[in-house]
Amino acid sequence: MEEKLHKPHKNPGSTLKSMSWYALVAACIKLLLIPSYHSTDFEVHRNWLALTHSLPLSQWYSDETSPWTLDYPPFFAYFERFLSIFANLIDPTIVHLQKGLNYNATTVIYFQRMTVIVSDLCLFFALYRLTAKMDSRKRNLIWVLVASSPGLFIVDHVHFQYNGFLLGILLLSLSFLEEGREFLGGFCFAVLLCFKHLFAVAAPVYFVYLLSRFCRGGFLRGFGRVLWMGVVVALVFATAFGPFVYYGQIQQVLHRMFPFGRGLCHAYWAPNFWVFYIILDKGVAFLLWKLGFNIQAPAASFTGGLVGGSSPFAILPQITPLTTFVMVLLATSPALIKAWRNPCPGMITKWVAYAYTIGFLFGWHVHEKASLHFSIPLAIVALQSSEDAKHYFLLSIGCLPTLFSHCYLKPKSIL
Repeated sequence: MEEKLHKPHKNPGSTLKSMSWYALVAACIKLLLIPSYHSTDFEVHRNWLALTHSLPLSQWYSDETSPWTLDYPPFFAYFERFLSIFANLIDPTIVHLQKGLNYNATTVIYFQRMTVIVSDLCLFFALYRLTAKMDSRKRNLIWVLVASSPGLFIVDHVHFQYNGFLLGILLLSLSFLEEGREFLGGFCFAVLLCFKHLFAVAAPVYFVYLLSRFCRGGFLRGFGRVLWMGVVVALVFATAFGPFVYYGQIQQVLHRMFPFGRGLCHAYWAPNFWVFYIILDKGVAFLLWKLGFNIQAPAASFTGGLVGGSSPFAILPQITPLTTFVMVLLATSPALIKAWRNPCPGMITKWVAYAYTIGFLFGWHVHEKASLHFSIPLAIVALQSSEDAKHYFLLSIGCLPTLFSHCYLKPKSIL
């Protein structure tokens, strides 16, 4: 009996049926969250539906009708344009550039909520591919860890975003790499970067891993595979950014995607290294001021979340985006060295999760929601050893309280 419990599942149809039940249960919970509070990100994405539907492509990244301008890469803009077709059929006001501003009708709430629920199918498909060859107990546990992730419920189905969809593309890429299908893995990751560029933190790991894998088949064969991989990636980026190059908008697109003026920390601070750096700066500034030194202390807030909303440091050296980039790259180097020396497919998910953890700790303007980038991949490897389980538990539970800020509850009068 025990042997059957640990035996890898060999019936894809049964596995897919089981996965369907998990997806259905998760969808039922998500449906219950439709009337819940939603953040300004809800209006952000509604505005993106409107501008991609109402304006020609050449104006998508220059429109300022709303303060919530388009700042995701082109594939996500194309995705919004696709969704806007159905939004227009359901309620034309949703995609009206002026009349739709801060539109909060029942139709838009249900439509946008449902788009997130349906797009989560990408995550479940990736999970199915990653766990299809595992024994049933491990597979079910991983499905529970991911499908019932409190972080995904809070961020996507309360706060409102599409992280499940994007993480599905990431896990799909990792599933191909674990199978030794490097070209498909690299292709999916390139597509992911054209949906959301913040996933680029793991790009050095992908580059070193794929280069090492390709170079192990001899110089000529390796060179040919590297060249072919480069062509595949170039075609993906050309498809995404090519139209904007044609219309002379590429500089505006890049400016929107990399708004470094937003400051070191996000409006909702991620629990990372820079929090302690800021606290230390303020503490030293306060102490010196008490001792009689003339200290020009900055404002209490280090960012308002918008461009230009950041405050300088009073005592400690100023931190620039280049500083954070170098720190992330240096801290990621142990994984890069291991990926180069021994590019084992079974380790790629761990290395990618490590890279996202480092990006969370030392990156520029890190969102607290970025904890999902490493906690979800870590759930995939959590059952490989007790050490992996411990890392997953500490990091996922440790970062979860920072997401509670998205669970806004309106104060009720005692009377």
